[in-house]
Amino acid sequence: MESVKIRNYDMYWDIAADIHFPPSFDKSSKYPAIISAHPIGSCKEQTSGNVYAPALATEGFVVIAFDASFQGASGGEPRSIEDPVQRVEDFRHVTDFLVTLPYIDEDRIGVLGICGGGGYSINAAMTERRIKAVGTVTGANYGRLMRGNFTNLDPIGALEKMAKQRTAEARGGAVHVDDLLAGSVDEARAAGVTDRDPLEATDYYRTSRGQKPNGLNRSVLSHQAAAVGWDAFHLAEVLLTQPLCIVVGDQVGAFGAYRDGCEIIERAASKKKELIVAEGWSHYDLYDKPEPVAIALGKLIPFYKANL
Repeated sequence: MESVKIRNYDMYWDIAADIHFPPSFDKSSKYPAIISAHPIGSCKEQTSGNVYAPALATEGFVVIAFDASFQGASGGEPRSIEDPVQRVEDFRHVTDFLVTLPYIDEDRIGVLGICGGGGYSINAAMTERRIKAVGTVTGANYGRLMRGNFTNLDPIGALEKMAKQRTAEARGGAVHVDDLLAGSVDEARAAGVTDRDPLEATDYYRTSRGQKPNGLNRSVLSHQAAAVGWDAFHLAEVLLTQPLCIVVGDQVGAFGAYRDGCEIIERAASKKKELIVAEGWSHYDLYDKPEPVAIALGKLIPFYKANL
């Protein structure tokens, strides 16, 4: 593995990424590449880069797992912004970097997105034609979440709060940062959380199972408004034509990856598309548990080999 910094020339900061190489890598050869994108508020050391990237590299792909702008080890201020437009733009900069590498076949670049990274991967592929195949694991449409459970089904009320906070910060007030998860599962239950997804998210991100220094699951309130008006699947019926492999679990929760997977399979203009349902497994099981991850990789590996 090699850690690199990718210059984001539009905004003047670097994107941090890890490149995972196949066995017996030969820099004089040409390889297909996969861009691996992490979940919302996460980092490349959580599932995208420590589970799926090495597994795909073992199968002959060069895999680049990157941190989103404002998150992880990437640049951008203030920290912990989850901006869908910038998240999609990050894919272009990573692709720009890949096509400068002599060992990458520019006609064989694919993407893999996990959770929110799945929605971003789909949206990026619609207008980034250098991406030739799209895979997602428990992919979620962040815009839908921000109009739904992430704003307590009150997007207008949430937008009003965001606007007031942005005005306060413009006048010199302190930046308000939300912790998206409780400190532990017990704390979440004590606060009245009962749904599978936030409880399992807490178990993943707030324990040794998935906790990483750069995976903070925090979000700047004043910069959340753009996400409320964004839709990962907008124009998929027209612009999403690449081969598509969507993996979801059937143990559903509030974050809605199962319904998003079904929706994008129905809406995508792609002629080659497949929905894989990992029966008996949930959103966060697919992050790192061996059996559901094996189900996902058992479909994704041949998918990428056939289409890259």
